[in-house]
Amino acid sequence: MCADEGSGADPAVAGVGVGVGVGRGSRAPGRVAVVGAGMVGLATAWFLQERGVEVTVIERARVAAGSSWGNAGWLTPSLAAPLPEPAVLRYGLRAVLKPTSPVYVPPRADPRLLRFLAGFARNSTANRWRRAMGALAPLNRRALGAFDILAAGGVDVPTRPAAPFLACYRDPREREALIVELEEIRDVGQSVEFDLLDGAAVRTLEPALADGIGAAIRIDGQRFCDPGDFVTALADSVRARGGALREGVGVLAIHADRDVDHHDRYRVGGAEVGLELSTGEIEPFDMVVVASGAWLTDLVRPFGVRTPVQAGRGYSFSVTARVLPGGPLYFPTHRVACTPLGDRLRIAGMMEFQEPHAPLDRRRITAIVNAVRPLLAGIDLDTRTQEWVGSRPCTPDGLPLIGRTMSRRVFVAGGHGMWGITLGPITGQLVAEAVTTGHCPAQLAPFDPLR
Repeated sequence: MCADEGSGADPAVAGVGVGVGVGRGSRAPGRVAVVGAGMVGLATAWFLQERGVEVTVIERARVAAGSSWGNAGWLTPSLAAPLPEPAVLRYGLRAVLKPTSPVYVPPRADPRLLRFLAGFARNSTANRWRRAMGALAPLNRRALGAFDILAAGGVDVPTRPAAPFLACYRDPREREALIVELEEIRDVGQSVEFDLLDGAAVRTLEPALADGIGAAIRIDGQRFCDPGDFVTALADSVRARGGALREGVGVLAIHADRDVDHHDRYRVGGAEVGLELSTGEIEPFDMVVVASGAWLTDLVRPFGVRTPVQAGRGYSFSVTARVLPGGPLYFPTHRVACTPLGDRLRIAGMMEFQEPHAPLDRRRITAIVNAVRPLLAGIDLDTRTQEWVGSRPCTPDGLPLIGRTMSRRVFVAGGHGMWGITLGPITGQLVAEAVTTGHCPAQLAPFDPLR
């Protein structure tokens, strides 16, 4: 929410032009808390430090404990598209209730989940997908540049060119849906470069593919990284630059000025925000950015955020390979991603709308193994390590929640779905600008947490 959008915001807040957090003559916040130590939260903390802010990152578990550790590590702005799409609806109710389905909804009577799924279905139309894609495109165009800024600033885990990045299919007809999607992404003004390969060409290019692969799309200009190592290095950089990082500490509630007219202000030690912590403390800050992933909803609902964030859980494991692929492999029909990381291949996939704290469902690991067994050559799928499940934070319209809430002191940065690694650094850069300058970057307007 920005004060020049007719929001009825307090005039004292609007003095900087587009009042987000500070008014005319006010100083930028001196001390900001960031809730969540995943890619989005730590990138926000890092870019706040670039602007001279003292930051404290508060994490309920440990660095990269949510969806940031075991994912595929793709930095693929050409594929960063809204999750709700017409193809999802074509699975049908019977399919999504099967544990082996790439998109799985465990059958249970959960009113919150049912509301989320109803909103997700409403947004799974071609027109809404195009509108949401148009909103994401400006972030996608700047996504890799934000990684370059982190690297120049001392985050010492490199990102690698995905050379090649291959989306692979058994039959050339299967790839038509992704070709149409890539062309529509181009239509909204985002550069996407890709080529079509037949089966012989792609198997020659990538010997790790089995003989059953009959077609592929090579997408240029993408990158990948080891996400756990990268986020850990980002945390180390935040600490080295003077930031505090408190792991194993939950935030139970946020106490702040509950509306932009400053009524019912909750002051703690002269600060504007008090964080009620699981340690029993109430710690004071000038502002807070909530970047807690799938756990975001309950903390920010008191500040006018009504869009639910649902855990869309993904699974992964690592295996040995006779010959590692030269770059990431994507099997869109099965929604499975493969990434060479060190001397092992990480295989990830599935979208399971489930509670974030639910235990790992071994049926989902088995489903991934069965899906990729006929697609890969020289891979030992029966000796697996690092079996993992993580909760991607998903919204019903497929767009993240980024910006100020009803409180001028409480910001949100989350709900990126499958694209928190790709879009985390650019999100952090834009949120840091909004928090410290009082200007709402134009790129954040579609992601208003109060929409």
